Amino acid sequence: MKKFIKSSQTTRFQSISRITYSGFANKWYVWISYKSKNMYTMEEYEGTELIMTMSDLDYENYAYFQLNVSGKKIDFRVPDEYPFPEACFHPSHKESTFASIHNHLLDLFGDTVEYIWITPGYKYFIPQLPNLLLCVNIWPDRSEMVNNLEAFFNSSPTLKHINIKWIKLLLISPESRFYQAESIRIIKPRPPTVNIFLRNFKGRQATLFSCECEVSDLIEFMNRWRSGEHSGKLEYLSIRGTFGARHRNGVLNANFVKHIGPAKKPPTHSVPDLSAPEPALTIKPNTDPITSHFYIVRETDNRVASVSIQGPKFQFGVWKETEEEFLRMVK
Repeated sequence: MKKFIKSSQTTRFQSISRITYSGFANKWYVWISYKSKNMYTMEEYEGTELIMTMSDLDYENYAYFQLNVSGKKIDFRVPDEYPFPEACFHPSHKESTFASIHNHLLDLFGDTVEYIWITPGYKYFIPQLPNLLLCVNIWPDRSEMVNNLEAFFNSSPTLKHINIKWIKLLLISPESRFYQAESIRIIKPRPPTVNIFLRNFKGRQATLFSCECEVSDLIEFMNRWRSGEHSGKLEYLSIRGTFGARHRNGVLNANFVKHIGPAKKPPTHSVPDLSAPEPALTIKPNTDPITSHFYIVRETDNRVASVSIQGPKFQFGVWKETEEEFLRMVK
């Protein structure tokens, strides 16, 4: 049956890029999204959903049926309130049920898709499952110690995205897995937090909101990227703070920053936003566009990064193209 499903759904399976788990308390959702083209050639996201509920079985109001999922018998029902199957299990079977369903999906789709677990906080249940990526919101209060967060980062599945509001990031060790997350959003970082973050971040995308940042911090970051010393995986950086003419002039007039003539139109940089865990459920699937006449070139591979500082926003977007290829896109 599994072989038949795979062979008959080849086109649909090829359009699936991720499977998302989300929820908390006693109810979780599994969203299997796939892309399809409509008559206007616009991309639409459709999906199949499974609901998992942790509770005692209610035999009086529901008819259950059992399925063997990766060697474990799980009770299912089809509720009246929504057209999705619902897996029901006792709290003591929580981890084994998640493992069975995840292993079934992993066996069906393989490692060609991303499996993402979304949680509203690091104190909620997070299973330890193969190939699982984690998206987490963290809002530490004064009672929460740095050691608790360090232990969480070091014991978590691979970190896909972290959304954190904290001013004391300087207390996190530079070797922490926090800095290895693919995508991070930080709200209200303060000096010297911004500089420390830029020095240690090893991921692909970062956005810093409501922060304070010095011109020297930005120039040091660009110099480190340009030399190939750091941020080798970086695709996109956005810093939103209180930038003025001093910041703009200091950054764009640095002697290593190159300029495209005002009569020419530079290309626009934008990449899929890793902080959007499910494209079907977000209004902004891509990073904010960067169209700038200023850029720098990395010495180690000649790749280009667009640099923009307008109003309260500094943006840095890394291209796959070399300088020669980049300039061919200029109109």
